[in-house]
Amino acid sequence: MNDVKKEPRKDAGADLTLEQIQEIVTRAPFHKWLGLKVIAVHDDGIELKATWREEWMVNVDRRYTHGGILATLVDLGADWAMVRKLGRGVPTIDMRVDYHAIALPGDLTIKGKIVRMGGQFSTAEASIYDAQGKLLASGRGTYFTAPPPPPKA
Repeated sequence: MNDVKKEPRKDAGADLTLEQIQEIVTRAPFHKWLGLKVIAVHDDGIELKATWREEWMVNVDRRYTHGGILATLVDLGADWAMVRKLGRGVPTIDMRVDYHAIALPGDLTIKGKIVRMGGQFSTAEASIYDAQGKLLASGRGTYFTAPPPPPKA
């Protein structure tokens, strides 16, 4: 019988600093454009801020934010909730969003949380809040979290 103990799996992003995670999250130009700022990172989630932009407005009379922006922020919050486990963003397989209230001008807070980490597929959820803490949108996604292929030689 082999008495060799297996080393516990080390989460790829466990040792990343808040600054390093900020760099990873805003590496994509779209994420920079959204004005994403990493506020806090936990083993099972993340908190982000998104800086409101005039270009997000869909109704110039009522000045509310397009639902596609809110859906994007739900997706990003859920995706990046897994950064402590994976050290990277991952592709979205499926996602649903529920809209609870219109988002008027002002920065938004995104809170993402892991629901279940799997070897190939994982589930996470996120909620979007305005500056007063009002829930604007929430959702859940399935993400492809299998390890990336090794680099080609």
